[in-house]
Amino acid sequence: MFQALADPARRGMVERLSRGPASVSELAQPLAMSLSAVVQHLQVLEASGLVHSEKAGRVRTCRVEPAALRRAEQWITARRTSWERRLDRLGEYLARKPE
Repeated sequence: MFQALADPARRGMVERLSRGPASVSELAQPLAMSLSAVVQHLQVLEASGLVHSEKAGRVRTCRVEPAALRRAEQWITARRTSWERRLDRLGEYLARKPE
């Protein structure tokens, strides 16, 4: 998931999809790349579970998967909490220690 979000174009697509579903053409519009490159990026996002797409006729519509974003958020929060505790303990130790 984090590898999928490492690319700025894919982050932009996820940002756009966070406002609502969009077609592949709509996602490609602001990007300076071919439609096939956009599709490849979307395949990476789908493989990571961040995006889901459905085809209706000739239009493929994509939407963000909120559950996947929640899992990423939970992972980051757990790491942040752990590091904050460690830094708090370091701060307490340094406060007790004379120069």
